[in-house]
Amino acid sequence: MKELIFKVNINDINQRLDTYVASLDAVLSRSIAQRLIKEKKVTVNGKNIKESYKVKENDEIKIILDEPKETSIKAENIKLDIVYEDEYIVVVNKPKGMVVHPGNGNTEGTLVNAVLNHCKGTLSGIGGEIRPGIVHRLDKDTSGLIIVAKCDEAHIKISEQIKNHEVTKIYTALVKGNIAEDNATIDMPIGRSKQDRKKMEVRKDGKSAISHIEVIKRYGNYTLLKVKIDTGRTHQIRVHLAKIGHPVVGDEVYSSGKNDFNVKGQMLHSTILEFTHPITNKKLHLEAELPEYFKTVLNQLDLAVN
Repeated sequence: MKELIFKVNINDINQRLDTYVASLDAVLSRSIAQRLIKEKKVTVNGKNIKESYKVKENDEIKIILDEPKETSIKAENIKLDIVYEDEYIVVVNKPKGMVVHPGNGNTEGTLVNAVLNHCKGTLSGIGGEIRPGIVHRLDKDTSGLIIVAKCDEAHIKISEQIKNHEVTKIYTALVKGNIAEDNATIDMPIGRSKQDRKKMEVRKDGKSAISHIEVIKRYGNYTLLKVKIDTGRTHQIRVHLAKIGHPVVGDEVYSSGKNDFNVKGQMLHSTILEFTHPITNKKLHLEAELPEYFKTVLNQLDLAVN
């Protein structure tokens, strides 16, 4: 059994208990949270509470997780771009096109397959059988920095930092159109689309989602952006930018029409991660260069405007 303990902060008050538990970690869905509550594996201040309970500031939430089954995922010798590594965590510059973990028919070629091989199977077990070590996610066609935990303590502490908005995540995006403002904040809640369950959308009853954008360079019909996110909702940056009329170039889900570069998959890169090391408490600032295809597109745009 593994025991996770969280303290509710002021930003999360009045959420339903099942919603709060589901938001604590990338691997906990609401259905899993509801099952854990019904099985009396979630307590609030030492007591079993209904899933509809509205959490209060400083409530102590304790979650008991079963020991994960030994993973059946195959370790694969796939080359990784390691940006940082020690005995507790590894930070990878994930390439575009790589799925983070197995699922929906993708059993091979994922980041998990690669990291299992690299770490010789030594990864946090909190994510369960198919997501060992995975603390947060990147979409398949979003490249850049992602943290993988090698031990449970590191996993729990990084999850807490993410939950408390203490991890700085900065992305680089090339979008369609000319954004007039140099800086802007997009504060629009995001939820799953009722028309297409594979898509997300801005909706009033969605979860809070905040993205800060800053123009790096304008290229006439395109704009290069720095995007800092306060929250990490599924497809957040892609949905927000599409909603304001500036979808990410190459986004095959939230952008209509072709782009001038025949790029497939969104031009979105996780460029900077800043967080406190979960064990040593050292402040880490990590950066990943843009992928070569991204640089090539920007060079073409530079030539066109100069």
